[in-house]
Parts: sequence; structure tokens; C-alpha cells
Amino acid sequence: MSELRQSQQNNFSSVEDAMADVGQGRMIVIVDDEDRENEGDLMIASEKVTPEAINFMAKYGRGLICLALTEER
Repeated sequence: MSELRQSQQNNFSSVEDAMADVGQGRMIVIVDDEDRENEGDLMIASEKVTPEAINFMAKYGRGLICLALTEER
């Protein structure tokens, strides 16, 4: 979480950069439009999650921590 990569145009990472970060186990923030709720959600790939990442989400995200699972899991 110490490395920030941003595009030069709008201070947001491209989708490609964000997906690369997710693939490397980095947490990202997904934001919606200013005209909607103007909020962000923390996201990390479940296969890369650590207890420290969950603690960070609980401490600083202060909302629900959700997980998507397949029926087999």
C-alpha cells in the first residue's frame, strides 16, 4: 500500500493499472461519481488478503467488509 500509481490526466489510475495492482495483492480504492454518492470502497483480491488488510479495512474503512464466494466454497 506504500506505492501509489496515478495517471497524469485525472489523478486516478487506469483500469489496467488498478487490475495489475489487484493481481499483485495491493489494496485499491474504487470510487463512484461525484454526482452519485461520491464515496470510495476498499478492495483487495480475496486470495491475496491478509489479517493486516482486514484490520486496515475495519479501522479506516469503517463500514461493512464483504466477500464474494462461489457455491463450492
